[in-house]
Amino acid sequence: MSPLALFNLEGRKALVTGASRGIGQALAVALGGAGADVAVSARDEASLIETVAAIEALGRRVVPLGHDVRDVAGSRIVVERAAEALGGLDILVNNAGYEEVTPSLDIEEDVWDRVVDTNLKGAFFVAQAAARRMQADGRGGAIINLASLTSYVGVPTAVPYGASKAGILGMTTALATEWASLGIRVNAVAPGYFRTAMTDVFYRDDAWQASMLAKIPLGRFGALGDLAGAVIFLASDASAYVTGQCIPVDGGYLASI
Repeated sequence: MSPLALFNLEGRKALVTGASRGIGQALAVALGGAGADVAVSARDEASLIETVAAIEALGRRVVPLGHDVRDVAGSRIVVERAAEALGGLDILVNNAGYEEVTPSLDIEEDVWDRVVDTNLKGAFFVAQAAARRMQADGRGGAIINLASLTSYVGVPTAVPYGASKAGILGMTTALATEWASLGIRVNAVAPGYFRTAMTDVFYRDDAWQASMLAKIPLGRFGALGDLAGAVIFLASDASAYVTGQCIPVDGGYLASI
């Protein structure tokens, strides 16, 4: 087999959560570009119009689904709807995420719950539903969780987010060891500094931008396309012997601290 063929996702069926914009949208389109048919979910199904159009333009099948990952029962339903519509499920990208920038002394319980229930609890129960479907189908699969630099380093005013993303690392390694016998690989990617709607509040500060750029060896912030290769690798046969790992896509930031 050609080494390039290892990255081909032709015939694979994928679900990407939080796919209406930003990183989730970019990854859903990238999977379609690599040959996968893709189900995409977001809290508001109407917000997926742009993502759907981009995947359809690649000639791939795409299924939009409205879903809030905090709804555990709904996660099971959405996974089943995705699998039934696509004819199976081989890949899950657990991307749905939420952040509120709040000084830790001012965090109320509802803020903590919104962030952690979306980023960690929600990710687990979507993964569980996907794994149950993969096990029932007997075809194994690949689950890719979205971690963060805050999985590794402390960021002031982002305590619930950092806690949830550190939890993603623990969840990834635990599930990888438990589900390996089912033929399900579980990995993660940790994006560095990417400007999205969720992180835009930081980028409005020119001093913050200058400070952060000085800490990134490659000297630039991430572009959404920078994440595509890592996710396609982890979703494909190119990573058939890789599980329980997290790939930082951060321009060298973690390596330099």
